[in-house]
Parts: sequence; structure tokens; C-alpha cells
Amino acid sequence: MGKPVRFEEVGPEVRKILDAHMDEAPARRRARDAFKDVQLGIDHILFKTPEEGLKIEEKYEVNSRGVEIFTKSWLPGTSQLKAVVCYCHGYGDTCTFFFEGIARKLASEGYGVFAMDYPGFGLSEGLHCYIPSFDRIVDDVIEHFSKVKANPDYRTLPSFLFGQSMGGAVVLKVHLKQPNAWDGAVLVAPMCKIADDIVPPWLVTQILIGVAKFLPKQKLVPEKDLAEAAFREPKKREQTAYNVIAYRHKPRLGTALEMLRTTQDIERRLQEVSLPLLILHGEADRVTDPSVSKALYEKASSKDKKLIMYPDAYHALLEGEPDETILRVLDDIISWLDEHSLKSTP
Repeated sequence: MGKPVRFEEVGPEVRKILDAHMDEAPARRRARDAFKDVQLGIDHILFKTPEEGLKIEEKYEVNSRGVEIFTKSWLPGTSQLKAVVCYCHGYGDTCTFFFEGIARKLASEGYGVFAMDYPGFGLSEGLHCYIPSFDRIVDDVIEHFSKVKANPDYRTLPSFLFGQSMGGAVVLKVHLKQPNAWDGAVLVAPMCKIADDIVPPWLVTQILIGVAKFLPKQKLVPEKDLAEAAFREPKKREQTAYNVIAYRHKPRLGTALEMLRTTQDIERRLQEVSLPLLILHGEADRVTDPSVSKALYEKASSKDKKLIMYPDAYHALLEGEPDETILRVLDDIISWLDEHSLKSTP
């Protein structure tokens, strides 16, 4: 999201690293290492939460498929943990930029926060933003978070899923595969359906489906400017450029079709969703369809579910809105987690 920027804060050597081709993980890792101090120093409300007193750890782990996955955790330094929150990021994104501020806030409120970059995303191994199989991503997420929850330090704690945008689809698919494994889920602008404005016309889609059989990795899918569609505040929209390892090209054919198939599957199975839910969506979202969040709320078989719609808000509820909206959304999430952590604690 956002267009390439000539950052004034860095010299020619760093600029060369940032301008490199980022299809593979080593280039993305070099870019993030060279730029992270600049990146996390921008003037954004999310980075106003200090990290002092928090235990933050980054690791690379090879999963059962032999893929090297980047993982990160944020823990409160002294207070007793209330619960474990496992985060699933959005399309083209990573858990090392805007989510850093969200995770710090949750950890400072007593939550153990755990995240990973999916294969092909962020700092994890794989072709950038290529999803050959959405179910495989879901299995990779289940594998990592199952290890987290098996840790003796966290085994008895309540555990929650937290997904933004495409991460909301990952969360719902995780739940459908593990219907009794989680104490609840927070879904921020979940990708239960891609907005009609974003999906190419029917005829174009049919042509792309045919071409995808032969060229699944090609960046051919026409798209709107996602940053403009997702971020309401112009200054915050410009700051998306600082997420230097975000995917900025046209969607790959295989990825676009997997996302389309996944949302169609989720839309058919809304009534199977049974865990406690907090669904948050901007009423002016032009990226993921707010009407499907309303349908999820109505159709989910969960006895405990809550839907909060934010008037005039766009897609990036926690990153692109006015500060007061971002703080309100964070408060809504923390209040819900606090209430459900107490409910779930033996």
C-alpha cells in the first residue's frame, strides 16, 4: 500500500537496500533491518505506547513443511498474564510495522501477544505475497499457535485469536478447523467478502481464472490504490510507505483467486462460526464488505457475539483513522478481552 517514497532520513546505501527487488525473504529482511529505527520512529499514535518494561522477542523457526517462519512476541514485564492473544495479519502485510504499536498496547494491558508472518509475507521465507493454498497458510498458523499454547507458561491461560482484514479470514478458517480450541476471536474489518468495488468485473475474473492455471505467480490482477481505499487520514495514508516490506504490486493471479475462493467458502459457512466474537468494522469500508460482517454477526451460531460499526470509518480502523477513533477501537478491543479473560479463567 502506498507508492515508493524517497526517504530523506536515510543515506544512499540504505536507499539502495530499500529499492531492491523484494520477491524473496533475504531482501525483505535486509530492508527491515536497515530501516526499522526510522520506521518505528514515525509520528503515529500507535507508536506512542512505550516498549520499556515489555519483553519483546523475535525468532525464526523452521516449520514442519521446512519453511522458515518469522515469529514475534510481546509480553508484559512484571504483571501477571491475563490471556494469550494470537494475531493474524492482513494481505501484503507483516507483524513488524503498524501491529508493533497495537501489540505493545495489548502487552502493556497484561496480554501475551504472539504473531507470525505467513510464508511469503513480511520476513518469512517464500515468494512475496504468493498464496498457492489458503488452507496451507491456515495450517501453518495452527501449527505455530498450537506450539505457543502448549508452552507450560501459557497452557492454562485463556487464548484468543485476533485477525485484521485477510487475517480475519485466516482466523475464521482456523476456528472452522479447530472449533473448540479458542476462547474467542477479535475480527477487525474481516475479509469475509472482498468489496465489489475491489473485485474485477465478472468477465475479467473468468479470464484471470483461466490464465492462473498456467501463470499463478504473475502480477496481473488489476486493482485500485489500496492505501487510498483503506486509510481515511491523508497523513497516515502517506505513512504506509514506511512499511517498506509491504507488498506494493498488483496481486498475483494465484493469490487473488485463493482469496476469492476463501471468502466465498467463508460466506457459505457463517452459521458454523460458534466461538465468542467481537466484530469491528468501518461503515465506509471500501476494501472488505461491512455488510458481510453484519451477516456474520447475524448468522454465526455463537451465543456470545458483539458487532461494533464505526460511522464514516474506512478499512484500516487501527491505523488510518483519526487518533480518537484508533484509541476508541483499541479500548473496545481491550474491554472485550478483559471481560472474556475473566469469563474464561478457571
